[in-house]
Amino acid sequence: MYCPVISATGLFTPEQSISNQELVDSYNQYVEQTNHDNADKIAAGDIEPLQPSSVEFIEKASGIKSRFVLQKDSILNTSTMAPIMPVREDYELSYMAEMAVKAAKEALLTAKLEAQEIDLVIVAASNMERAYPAIAVEIQSALGCGGYAFDMNVACSSATFGIKTAADAIKCGTASKVLMVNPEICSGHLNFRDRDCHFIFGDVCTAVIIEREEDAVAREIQTVFKIEDFKLVTEYSNNIRNNFGFLNREADDPQKLLFKQQGRKVFKEVVPIVADLIQNLLDENNVDAQKVASFWLHQANINMNQLITKKVLGELPDNLIAPIVLDEYANTSSAGSVIAMHKYHSHLASDDYGVLCSFGAGYSAGAILLKKN
Repeated sequence: MYCPVISATGLFTPEQSISNQELVDSYNQYVEQTNHDNADKIAAGDIEPLQPSSVEFIEKASGIKSRFVLQKDSILNTSTMAPIMPVREDYELSYMAEMAVKAAKEALLTAKLEAQEIDLVIVAASNMERAYPAIAVEIQSALGCGGYAFDMNVACSSATFGIKTAADAIKCGTASKVLMVNPEICSGHLNFRDRDCHFIFGDVCTAVIIEREEDAVAREIQTVFKIEDFKLVTEYSNNIRNNFGFLNREADDPQKLLFKQQGRKVFKEVVPIVADLIQNLLDENNVDAQKVASFWLHQANINMNQLITKKVLGELPDNLIAPIVLDEYANTSSAGSVIAMHKYHSHLASDDYGVLCSFGAGYSAGAILLKKN
């Protein structure tokens, strides 16, 4: 039985960013035009007028201040309000694979590995660019990795579930070095004409190398995180949904099938699930929450993160203990917790604990207890 460790992470950030003010200006222009076009129906009481958004509303509701996107202009254009990206030919690298290759190369460099040494590639993301062939197999080919590859989807918890899957493969010997990537083009499944959620998501890709501890130590990798234990849970809920898919060709309004959530219910129901999951993981491993150097949480909502960590710690932690990156990146689905870990881990000393935690649609939640070498 081999001991799995995380030996490196990587991050690809798109060049383009949209501020809250830019997003609000675009959305309010759409609202004004729509209300003008429907003035008679509104006056007759047949429909309610659309309400404008504001920077203050967005930041109070979420803590988000900006987001990175692959395609900015078409999102802000009120005639499209979606990322309109050219369809690539079959011989071209897909958008998700392109993002993943860039994040993976950073992780491979940090881990002092060549791509051909990887014998399992996992793409764990909330939405896939196509049904098949698997994006993971495309990435495997583009990088020149060996072994096998597959895609998996557990929504915002895809990364933690992906790391668990990789760790199990390491333990039982079916793989020795795993590349797990989270290419998230979240702007593609977001309804930018919905005031309640038009600000939530951004685009990004993270990468994680999971391998045998003895191999990472032999290469003298400076920062290695031993995977001590996991807890995963799923519980069916309709409160976060995305119904858009290949069976929707006849839909009258595809926009209505995109991401939607009942935010208040999600907040009320998910926070205790996640807080209990983390606490149970720590209790089962005899680790005092106060001894955990960092909680790298899913980056969906600053208020949720603060309440979760307060339930576990009994107080609000500082940004090193529970780092927030959603102000700059917004919600990047499965990649959020990995971004937090990627950017905020250098302060951990040898034998310090960290918890990587995700939560989202499903409901799904995953918590991983890590210990720095």
